[in-house]
Amino acid sequence: MKKIAIVATGGTIAGSGRAGMTTNYQAGTIPVKDILSSIPVVSHEFEISLFQLMSVDSNEMDIEKWCLLKKTVEELAASDVDGIVITHGTDTIEETGYFLTLTLNTEKPVVLTGAMRPATATSADGPFNLYQAIHLAGSPKAYGQGVLALFSSTIYSGRDIQKISNYKIDAFEKANTALGFMKDGDIYFNSKQTKKHTTQSVFAQMDLHHLPEVDIVPYFAGASEKLLETGSEGLVIMGSGGGNFSKKWQEKLSKLAAQGIVIVRSSRVLDGIVFGDDVFDPHHTMIASYTLTPFKSRILLMLGLAYTHNHDELQQIFTEY
Repeated sequence: MKKIAIVATGGTIAGSGRAGMTTNYQAGTIPVKDILSSIPVVSHEFEISLFQLMSVDSNEMDIEKWCLLKKTVEELAASDVDGIVITHGTDTIEETGYFLTLTLNTEKPVVLTGAMRPATATSADGPFNLYQAIHLAGSPKAYGQGVLALFSSTIYSGRDIQKISNYKIDAFEKANTALGFMKDGDIYFNSKQTKKHTTQSVFAQMDLHHLPEVDIVPYFAGASEKLLETGSEGLVIMGSGGGNFSKKWQEKLSKLAAQGIVIVRSSRVLDGIVFGDDVFDPHHTMIASYTLTPFKSRILLMLGLAYTHNHDELQQIFTEY
């Protein structure tokens, strides 16, 4: 019988509110043992150990909690468990997923899951997601695949998972980011992660408790360049289109780059790629985020700046991760 550790952090999957309702609930109030009790069949298929690490709304996640989660997962991975499931709120699961993708030092399956409906709602989706996540974490097919996420029978990588709806059950459904799917307990991978992750990552062995401060600044029509004066060591620009902004912003960003502030150009567009650009970055002083969202770009820049301040090395990191 496969051994699976479940690390609970809270979120909507552990949320409670008015019976049958999907709004106005309190996240992270129901212990994971109570959620697991709603799928009794799993105890006949797996040996489950439960760890209630925290009980929070995922909007309360921060570097300190990420580091605690990383430490906990690595300690469990060093034991005789076959895989690890993390229950997490959906609001920031994509950020936690990417942080763990970049920093976990294990090849054992690690699967994130959660829910869009609280546990007290009619047709709560949490128990089914958890059941499938346990199956995925116990599968040899998931070994060495890096951090995965499982929602509504669809398998995503921790790098590419992205929440695109705040009300649909299939809140992460985006065809070009899925690695595979599950059907009646069977697991089908259509592709593998091609970016560096977990044991391949240079960040897996680093001290992560004192990372440089990096801010995200959104560009919008008429945005003042004063918004760029954040005082942080790095900036991620959430530009329009392909990571674009006004000439005033371009001039201000060039000055900040000359002062040693590391700047990443990303996009507010849901689906797109940001490349180096001779028009918006004529002196090539900024980093292109490629396919990373602004929020994931922030995480990679924090880790990158803890590793190097060399422009070319940082750009290579954004290419490889």
